[in-house]
Amino acid sequence: MWPDLIAKSKEGGADVVQTYVFWSGHEPVRGQYNFEDRYDLVKFVKLVGESGLYLHLRIGPYVCAEWNFGGFPVWLRDIPGIVFRTDNAPFKEEMKRFVKKIVDVMRDESLFSWQGGPIIMLQIENEYGNIEGEYGQKGKDYVKWAANMAVGLGAGVPWVMCKQTDAPEYIIDACNGYYCDGFKPNSNKKPVLWTENWDGWYTTWGGRLPHRPVEDLAFAVARFYQRGGSFQNYYMFFGGTNFGRTSGGPNYVTSYDYDAPIDEYGLLSQPKWGHLKDLHAAIKLCEPALVAADSPQYIKLGSSQEAHVYRGGNTSICSAFLANIDEHQSSTVQFLGRSYTLPPWSVSILPDCKNAVLNTAKVGAQTSIKVADLEPTSSAKTSAPELLMVQKEDPLVAGSWMTLKEPIGVWGDNFTVQGIWEHLNVTKDRSDYLWYITRVYVSDEDVAHWKENAVSPSLRIDSMRDVVRIFINGQLIGSAKGDWVEVVQQVQLEQGYNDLMLLSQTVGLQNYGAFLEKDGAGFKGQIILTDFKNGDVNLTHSQWTYQVGLKGEFMKIFATDDNGNSNWTDLTQEEVPSILSWYKTHFDSPAGKDPVVIDMSSMGKGEAWVNGHHIGRYWTLVAPKDGCQENCDYRGAYDSDKCNTNCGKPTQTRYHVPRSWLQPTDNLLVLFEETGGNPFKISVKTVSIETVCAHVSEDYYPPVQTWSHSNGELITSQKNPVMQLKCEDGYTIASIDFASYGTPQGSCQTYTTGKCHASTSASILSKACEGQNSCKIEVSNSVFGDPCPRTVKTLAVKARCKPSPTSTSWHTGLSEI
Repeated sequence: MWPDLIAKSKEGGADVVQTYVFWSGHEPVRGQYNFEDRYDLVKFVKLVGESGLYLHLRIGPYVCAEWNFGGFPVWLRDIPGIVFRTDNAPFKEEMKRFVKKIVDVMRDESLFSWQGGPIIMLQIENEYGNIEGEYGQKGKDYVKWAANMAVGLGAGVPWVMCKQTDAPEYIIDACNGYYCDGFKPNSNKKPVLWTENWDGWYTTWGGRLPHRPVEDLAFAVARFYQRGGSFQNYYMFFGGTNFGRTSGGPNYVTSYDYDAPIDEYGLLSQPKWGHLKDLHAAIKLCEPALVAADSPQYIKLGSSQEAHVYRGGNTSICSAFLANIDEHQSSTVQFLGRSYTLPPWSVSILPDCKNAVLNTAKVGAQTSIKVADLEPTSSAKTSAPELLMVQKEDPLVAGSWMTLKEPIGVWGDNFTVQGIWEHLNVTKDRSDYLWYITRVYVSDEDVAHWKENAVSPSLRIDSMRDVVRIFINGQLIGSAKGDWVEVVQQVQLEQGYNDLMLLSQTVGLQNYGAFLEKDGAGFKGQIILTDFKNGDVNLTHSQWTYQVGLKGEFMKIFATDDNGNSNWTDLTQEEVPSILSWYKTHFDSPAGKDPVVIDMSSMGKGEAWVNGHHIGRYWTLVAPKDGCQENCDYRGAYDSDKCNTNCGKPTQTRYHVPRSWLQPTDNLLVLFEETGGNPFKISVKTVSIETVCAHVSEDYYPPVQTWSHSNGELITSQKNPVMQLKCEDGYTIASIDFASYGTPQGSCQTYTTGKCHASTSASILSKACEGQNSCKIEVSNSVFGDPCPRTVKTLAVKARCKPSPTSTSWHTGLSEI
């Protein structure tokens, strides 16, 4: 996917690609480096350079990124005496060794800008300022050491520290956040950098889906450059998928879509991508003035309105940004003898201090509709307009699954010791799963005590994360989930010996905060059985047997189709649901080039593999029914709770399978299911954009791409606004389902004609667009006639895209690796 993603980023107006370096991926075993396949960093950097873009390499090596353990390899916590991210000799030695390795690889491949490569900046550490105070003086000393160490590696390009107000003078401190227009570095000798503009937010299992409106995002970007910003990066422009067990924690979902301009599957999220493309073009029209002026001139235009003007010294070069930061009211302002109307919470960009080429609140880009099986999935009417199409395929299989039971408790190499050991100290994160097993004796007196007093014993665990499943004598009696929460579970015990088995699970290791190496997993405190005849029974210091992982996991039954050694049997409908079960089947790949997903909405919780590739954890936890907005108002400061969607539905049901992992037929799908689900209802689907809409008024500006500088003047080849519709590559516009020039009402899914309507609208659009991959049409009376004089008209269109006849054959995607 890399070439396609890079190309779409460039087309969207990006100049620089930014990426983290994941220590855990590049050094999974100490001293053994991995730069292959998805971790081929050199190949990625070279692809960026070949596209004509620059690269900002954020080495960290702590990256956060909602990635497992913040990007640290778990073996790092076992280094004797180590304390992460502070003035600690063992940690500094390991950190320097890895950072030096990355810098040396980049230099050896001639990838720094002074060598002709694309890398123009590096980053050391990441948002350390948020937690520095918890380390006291050692934290301050560590910042200085990290800066000196990085610069001493001789990379020859600037180093950045984000959210680090005490960064030394030779390190650029940068801003991360939803808004950074008020940010100033700790020295006026440093440029103003915004390393993370959060254009969405991450998602937790059982959580709602955050959405940031593009009008607000564009407002934030324009304000940043209006007030002197130099470099701005979107986090994320593409987030993708955290395959395998790479999602961080606690409890982050497998998808890392992040509401980004390019979605998890590599499709454009519209109108976010399109409006940002227009914004970038408008800002670049201002570039001559932005680079010529040392700082902007501030002009107050009203109580909540202001202008920042950039002038090129003695030249006539001039650009201006006019802002209305009022959250509710439009405002008409006077600027340099001209009148400009500014919608609330918006910025108008004037590359020549005269002509406004874009307003951040006026979105002319098309919208793409997200539906599942032809029905909308968004719980809000306008919260998430950049939707995509999921086409339903036939059920994945029809009664042809096989199953294998996972042993409950001990199955292989194990050990028995006294006491409760911390989960990660045992598993080393080789698996999410760890069995804790002990034996409890119940006397006749205990049984009589419970009957006489009408009570039952309970198991109490002082503190647990992330998931525990409780078994008594091989039977599941209860489960709990949470982040270091107390667990109390009533239990039924028999007279004599009872086997207590606790299946502890991690769902992504902690990826943020101080002292990550101490957070751990599993259980903390005491484990007690209450209400026995002679009082509580403390199991904390009992003999416990430890079994790491799942038998099927360590046998790698997901990587082979060998039935002889694994005792697979045919699955019948009567056998589902069933806990702790392996399932497998085969499926053929859908035709065409569209991204492929597996719909797991019929399952509970577990992990999935396709042709041996771990596509991630799955979990059908349902989001709360409340907390989503019927209408998302872009105006006013954004936070991750402002424009949520997907209330009352599972957080994630579709799981991405890259086509490069598939073959035309006989693909092997293997699942491990913990809680019980119905694999017979699993289906394979392709993701595509089938419906596109646009809504452009005649008072919008001409397309920003039609403006250019010529002989000192800003000119445009187009005097009126233009609507553009475009299907994905391989699709054509099959029909115009709605078109109205006049006063149409509603949004894309609910368009209706208003009192004013040009009767020729549909025929004009059909003639211009049908059968084409894309089309443009001017929004003006000269095209449609004037159905209602002295009224501002709007053109609203809904079009349906269908695959081109040549695009339906099966596609491996190997060229996208």
